[in-house]
Amino acid sequence: MKTLSLTFLLLFTACSPIISQSVSTDLKWSERMALSIIERNPDPVYMDFRDEPKWEYTFGLVLKSIERVHKATGDDKYLDYIDAYYDFMIEEDGTIKKYDVTRFNIDRVAPGRALFHLYDETGKEKYKDALEQLRYHLKYQPRNHLDGFWHKLRYPWQMWLDGLYMGSPFYAEWGQRYDEYENFDDVALQAKLMFEYMRDPETGLLYHGWDQSKTQKWADPETGLSPNFWGRAMGWYGMAIVDILDYFPEDHPQRDDLIIILEKFAEAVVDFQDEESGVWYQVIDQGDREGNYLEASASIMFTYAIKKGANKGYLDEKYHEVAEEAWQGILDEFIEVEDNGLVNIHHVCAVAGLGGDPYRDASYEYYVNERIQVNDTKATGPFIKLSLEMDR
Repeated sequence: MKTLSLTFLLLFTACSPIISQSVSTDLKWSERMALSIIERNPDPVYMDFRDEPKWEYTFGLVLKSIERVHKATGDDKYLDYIDAYYDFMIEEDGTIKKYDVTRFNIDRVAPGRALFHLYDETGKEKYKDALEQLRYHLKYQPRNHLDGFWHKLRYPWQMWLDGLYMGSPFYAEWGQRYDEYENFDDVALQAKLMFEYMRDPETGLLYHGWDQSKTQKWADPETGLSPNFWGRAMGWYGMAIVDILDYFPEDHPQRDDLIIILEKFAEAVVDFQDEESGVWYQVIDQGDREGNYLEASASIMFTYAIKKGANKGYLDEKYHEVAEEAWQGILDEFIEVEDNGLVNIHHVCAVAGLGGDPYRDASYEYYVNERIQVNDTKATGPFIKLSLEMDR
């Protein structure tokens, strides 16, 4: 296999005129989006609207998705693109640039997911060394009194739905590859704690965050829960469940518990699917409220979890029809194709969190007024994953 080095990419982009390449509309949507990402970001180190390199979950999300295109097509240009990012970000001794384990930010585990396949394909030992650092990170990630992972060291006692996707699929794949069977109990625990403590019994929806200490301004003084149902937070949770199940042993006693959680998740999400468009709102349960809008990343993530769940047999076959309706809504509401074939995704919430400085209070007004942008990685990566599931 020929590996396209980052040095080559930099020299190519610096010394060559910028020539916009067309993307054939005859290709499947997964390849069309992957090629559009590569065309817009020929150097993956500066993907995600970055002006400097960063070890961030968003890079891992997109590159893990492109990995699946590589597996589907066998075309090494996709592997070369993935390798260009990780080869730059990981030193020869395995040190990860822009990564500090002592911050115990669970977001920083997520980029490691693409390293498993990359190590298999390239044999670069530094990738295995980096994987071992991330496994070490999870070993010492701070936990609440029920053993749930804190989202970050600087956010004590807090579990965010986002965190299940950031840590647990990596954790599960490590367990499968390196025979750490005990990992699966812990992986299941993280999902089940969120389901038990963050789920609203009336709607079945899950709140964005839970502060076990109940000290945050955004936390309900009795439950510790944040006050609203943010779409993408639930999207992360749903994607995490179906991806975790890829690695979960079939004979594990808690595997069925995760499938039940996925079933309950799908039931709740479908109840709030917009009838006219087939997609979902930024604040899921308040579609008729001023300022709310149909949001791409949550809609794509929900549809991915539902379609993959149906494809794998975890969900009833009726969910294929739900996914088809949502898929058409995604294409109609959010997707634009340029004259040269490049694919754009519109109406993506750029970011949303809890606490911090300036303080994010998890109010309705906060969520609907966060920045909206085009081609955000939180939509483009999941779109590739969903496209591949729709092709199955």
